[in-house]
Amino acid sequence: MRRLLQQDILLSQRLGNDSPVGFAPGSPATAAPQVSNSSFVPEAPVVTPEQPFFLMTSTAQTISGFFVWTALLITCHQIYMHLRYYSSPNEQRHIVRILFIVPIYAFDSWLSLLFFTNEEYYVYFDTVRDCYEAFVIYNFLSLCYEYLGGESAIMAEIRGKPIESSCVYGTCCLWGRTYSIGFLRFCKQATLQFCVVKPLMAIITVILQAFGKYRDGDFNVASGYLYATIIYNISVSLSLYALFLFYFATRELLVPYSPVLKFIMVKSVIFLSFWQGMLLAILEKCGAIPRINSADFSVGEGTVAAGYQNFIICIEMFFAAVALRHAFTYKVYMDKRLDSYGRCAPMKSISSSLKETMNPGDMVQDAIHNFSPAYQQYTQQSTLERGGGPPLSRSHSNISTRGDNEKTLLLSSDDEF
Repeated sequence: MRRLLQQDILLSQRLGNDSPVGFAPGSPATAAPQVSNSSFVPEAPVVTPEQPFFLMTSTAQTISGFFVWTALLITCHQIYMHLRYYSSPNEQRHIVRILFIVPIYAFDSWLSLLFFTNEEYYVYFDTVRDCYEAFVIYNFLSLCYEYLGGESAIMAEIRGKPIESSCVYGTCCLWGRTYSIGFLRFCKQATLQFCVVKPLMAIITVILQAFGKYRDGDFNVASGYLYATIIYNISVSLSLYALFLFYFATRELLVPYSPVLKFIMVKSVIFLSFWQGMLLAILEKCGAIPRINSADFSVGEGTVAAGYQNFIICIEMFFAAVALRHAFTYKVYMDKRLDSYGRCAPMKSISSSLKETMNPGDMVQDAIHNFSPAYQQYTQQSTLERGGGPPLSRSHSNISTRGDNEKTLLLSSDDEF
């Protein structure tokens, strides 16, 4: 009997199970080892203060700062030159607004890196950046309108032509349709809706963040990140799709203005940055993004993913600044300073030109116009410039030969798109 009792004690000590005889619960000899719970979602690794994290080092801040300030110098000089040779306000107003995306994106992302350990700060910084990208999409479409002389001149060229059906270009669902004023209205409405949805979602994001209901990369149905991502993805996709449809319809008319580089740059800066953030969110969900815990602060994996996003944007904005300098050059407007008599045209001061450029009143009026029920019958007036500048499109040349600076055309939207 004693031998059997000893065998039971030895067996319990080896297996780590609770002994049924003579040992109190919790005894060192009978304490069971803790077994970690397994799950299908991998846990994010933890970085301790003893392990230096790259985004918190001076190396990361120096590298990002170098690219940011270089991009700022390149773009600010380009903006200054456009304001100095502000000879075509209708076009350069939209160009300057587009160029401002580099300083806003770069400086905003750099500030987010400097305040990396404050988990909530990056949300407020990114809100400003995200709101401006909607403004850029609208201004690029408006710039294309100005290049072609406005809705009147565009409709004079494309109205009644059949829409080419192509699965590659995303126009297969438009088979059998023709270009109409409703088509142009759809393009404007699709871009303007993003200008409304994006700021609204940014405000909702800040509110959810304040109540602890929003965290980057949290796809839980109880979190606001999932729903904000779905709404934002639908809105920005619709906006960029409308921008592509307009380019598809007018690509031949826009050839003198080299639209390919402009179109690629606007789409890449906005759309690719969004999918870049989505990829980092997926990596975070897979456990590839670590979280940082210390006695002084705690940074979640969502904030770490946003930090990587901001670091990458800081570098990307340098290359965007170089590309935008070639896409929206100011040199084509330098020759427009001279009128038909060889005299210098009067130039506004740079400060007043900048104030006129950043006034969003034209966007508000355009939104009221395109969403108004009175759109069924309206008069569109477009001011056309004569002489100077890059080669004119067919719509410009046909109208300018009449010797008219302004053309008014009654357009009807009875044939809605």
